[in-house]
This record gives sequence, structure tokens and C-alpha cells, in this order.
Amino acid sequence: MTQTQPAQTQPAQTQPAQTQPAQTQPAQTQPTGSQPATILVADDEQDIRELVAYRLSRSGYRIIEARDGEEAFQLAADQAPDMAVLDVMMPRLNGFDLTKRLRHTPATQRLPILLMSASVQEADISRGFAAGADGYLTKPFTPDQLLTRVRDVLSRG
Repeated sequence: MTQTQPAQTQPAQTQPAQTQPAQTQPAQTQPTGSQPATILVADDEQDIRELVAYRLSRSGYRIIEARDGEEAFQLAADQAPDMAVLDVMMPRLNGFDLTKRLRHTPATQRLPILLMSASVQEADISRGFAAGADGYLTKPFTPDQLLTRVRDVLSRG
């Protein structure tokens, strides 16, 4: 009996050790070194904002949430996030105008920005890049598409 117990426990011990590091790798690859990147997520639709925040936090990022463009601007200026994920259609200050404002403010002019919108119109996508966005993500999107775009924008920033 004692001969079969070590054979059974060794494989069980090696499997969890292999899966745990894979879950912590996204935070280790962030540009801030040992600390995870902080991402500002701004969307007036609570469900979307919470889903984006949840998915990014599960991938190792720190999240700051804003409900509209004005709140997002204040948080970006006060807390200096490493990146912003902004909805285009928000009250008080839309994503296009917020992006322009962030680009014209010395403290936030280099902030990597990913715009997200339900609009797939080429004119809107072009308008986002003209405003200064580093990336554009159309809704609906999968969690993997979100993470890919966030990592891509962060790596360029």
C-alpha cells in the first residue's frame, strides 16, 4: 500500500503547480514591472463597465471605474492610470472628446487609450484614431478580444 501512495500523490502535486503560474502571468508582463498595470474603465452602461472591469481584474490588472467622461477625466488626472478603456457614447463628455482632452493635458497626453463602441462605421473608427486613440474595439466583443487589444495597446504605450 505504501508503494502506491507515493505514485498517486506525485502527479496530483505537479498538476496544480503547472496551472497556478499560468493564471498569474498577465500581471507579470505589464510595463510597470512587479506591479500590475492600472486601467481606467469608463462606460455609462453599468453592465458593460462591470464586465470589462471583471475580465481585466481577473487577468491581473488593477481597475478604476468611471460612469461618464467627466468622471473619467478627473480620475485619469488624479490617479495616473497606465491605460484607459473608454466607451465612445457617454454622458457629459463622449469618448472622442475625452480622448482629445486627455491628449491636450500634459499629465495624460501619453496615456494609452482604447476606445470601444457599438459603431462599426469606418468614419467613427477614423474619428477615434484622429482624436488620439491608440486602439478601437467594436462591441460586442469576446473577453479574449478585449484582452488582446488591451495587451496590444499597453505594449505600444
